[in-house]
Amino acid sequence: MKKLFFLVIFVLGLSAVFAQKETKAPKDTIEMKYRLDDVVITATRVGEKIIDIPYPVYRMDNSAYTFDKKTSVNEVLAGVPGLFMQSRYGNHDVRMSIRGFGSRSNSGIRGIRILLDGIPESEPDGQTRIEAIDFNSIGSIELVRGSASSLYTNAPGGVVNFINEINFPSSFVTQFNEFGEFGLRRNGVKLGIKSDDTKFMVSYNYHNFAGYRQHSEDFWNILNTVLETKLNDVSKLSLFGYSATGVIKLPGSLKKSEFDLDPYQAAKTEKDYDYYRLSNKGRLGIKFETSFDEKRNNEFEITGYVTLKYFERAQKTVRIFNRYGMGASTRFTNKSKIVGLSNTFSVGGDLFYQTGPIEEYNNINGLKGDNLLTLVDETIQNAGFFLQERFEFIPDKFALLLTGRYDNVTFAAKNRLLGSQDDRKKYEAFTPKLALNYKLTPYLSLYTSYGLSFDSPAGNELDNYPTSSNQGKIYNPDLEAQKSKNFEFGVKGNLIFSQGLFNYLFFEGTFFNIMIDNEIVPFEVLGSVFYRNSAKTNRTGIELGAETAILKALMFKFSYTFSSFNYDTYTARVIKLDNQGNFVTQDKDFSGKIVPSVPKHNFYFSAAWSKDLTENLTGFIKGSVVHISDMYTDDANSESNPSYTLLNSVFGLDLKVKNLNFMLSGGVNNILDKRYAAFLNINSTSARFYELGEPRNAFISFTTGYRF
Repeated sequence: MKKLFFLVIFVLGLSAVFAQKETKAPKDTIEMKYRLDDVVITATRVGEKIIDIPYPVYRMDNSAYTFDKKTSVNEVLAGVPGLFMQSRYGNHDVRMSIRGFGSRSNSGIRGIRILLDGIPESEPDGQTRIEAIDFNSIGSIELVRGSASSLYTNAPGGVVNFINEINFPSSFVTQFNEFGEFGLRRNGVKLGIKSDDTKFMVSYNYHNFAGYRQHSEDFWNILNTVLETKLNDVSKLSLFGYSATGVIKLPGSLKKSEFDLDPYQAAKTEKDYDYYRLSNKGRLGIKFETSFDEKRNNEFEITGYVTLKYFERAQKTVRIFNRYGMGASTRFTNKSKIVGLSNTFSVGGDLFYQTGPIEEYNNINGLKGDNLLTLVDETIQNAGFFLQERFEFIPDKFALLLTGRYDNVTFAAKNRLLGSQDDRKKYEAFTPKLALNYKLTPYLSLYTSYGLSFDSPAGNELDNYPTSSNQGKIYNPDLEAQKSKNFEFGVKGNLIFSQGLFNYLFFEGTFFNIMIDNEIVPFEVLGSVFYRNSAKTNRTGIELGAETAILKALMFKFSYTFSSFNYDTYTARVIKLDNQGNFVTQDKDFSGKIVPSVPKHNFYFSAAWSKDLTENLTGFIKGSVVHISDMYTDDANSESNPSYTLLNSVFGLDLKVKNLNFMLSGGVNNILDKRYAAFLNINSTSARFYELGEPRNAFISFTTGYRF
């Protein structure tokens, strides 16, 4: 089977190379013109051009990864400056971090607000799992880097909005298949129907993966649907729905000696207790958008949604979460002139309420026992509102953006086995931000911003631990919200050339400095993970990115991120058992240490060739290289994960015959079969830090489509 994969990929590559057409030489005179910039909605919650937004914003549509492997977000978003992703157990457990926010999470995504069609996929406490996101149904992705706390809850690192494909030009049906090594199989179908005023899209994806480590298999069924109808010239109604069901087995983290001996093995405890996660979740949403006038100077938007979630997690005990949620958001925007200058004012709010019981049972050799250990009713609520003011001092050249948000995140728990034990925890803050944008030309701008951010602990981060200041509480009484001061300065440009060697050039560069108070970091007590505050942290970095095309066929993409993150002051309490079985505590000073799980250097480069081989056939080849420098595994900097470099390739052929479309693609990831740790389980007291990254693997996909 492996030989077959490599043979198919080799043939695809040869056919594309030998079919290349001759390219005409460029003329001596080069005419340059500007490209109308992409309009995004995520960065300011109002439709704005990227060039007019005074912080780093990245947008991509699904054409950017048409031929690529699409099993997880780290494959789709590779090469975004400032974004670092560590793959663990597939798409649902990729650790995403922007400027270090999110690097603390040992499960799911933290510090970055995740949206699906503009509706929060993040929980009200900020924790996120992205099982429901299917990249075969996604039409575009918008990513905001840097603090977005002045507009979104728990978003100190930024926001990622995955938008399902609904803006298709005509009705279609597509059937897609993907197969790869280690038992990878993905099959699905997508249907789009368009009439004069209505569009409907539905997609289904079946995913099955045996995994490249012992005890790491998973499977998923994912359904996504969107219905959009135009009510009149200024109003639109949209309905959203999804269902995601599946299970994943967890192989666990390894010690350095275990990793060096056999990185494919599962940790003994995880295997003996059959660690797994089972998830059934669904959501229904509705959005109404309207304008009070044809010039759209006054816009109103309101969104409502309900969620149902069943989550079962087996570790040394089995915990079952039943979640029932409902949420809403609203926004009003007014565009007007003040003393002849453009002014945009927005006001809005968000509410997300989630409640349900949490049951905990004993785990008997991997099976849920009948002994109910705990039963807690938990409610998490987030309520917040924001204000936004954008004023142009010089028309279409120099603008001021002021934003501010108030958030109140509340946790309430009632122990139903101990009726007298109730607990409540509240975190609130106001986070303003000031930003300036100066356009040197219509498509070249300088920007700077300064703002505050706020990040409350997630529900699982609030678990109380031995030796806390109050053992009678359900929640950790000592854990404070993480707050930071964020400064950045940058430049970005977006040009297109109608003639000459280069066809277009997009580039950006950003310098940032972040001062964090009470950074939330994980630590272990006898193998159980808890969270604490680390006093003050200083983060300084540079993000660079560029994309260009030569002679309309050869495309280059480059990104580099430099990160210098240090604990300024940090005294941590280490907890162990003595020979008599009593807890012993010892304070250690980590001041001056480097923040773990963040590489100092993160480099990406790709070169892609795309060409019309015949009137109906397009060929595609892409090679990419990723380099990640070494990273520390814990706050004490006791061990370091070595740097690694990965080489990847993708090949494809796209054939169009009248209304039919056939696409064949394949590739090899980690061509040199580099053995490396892709995920670090930071601050493990048992030194179980390392989880193997995907070895060399080939994939092949075949898609058939028909447009009506």
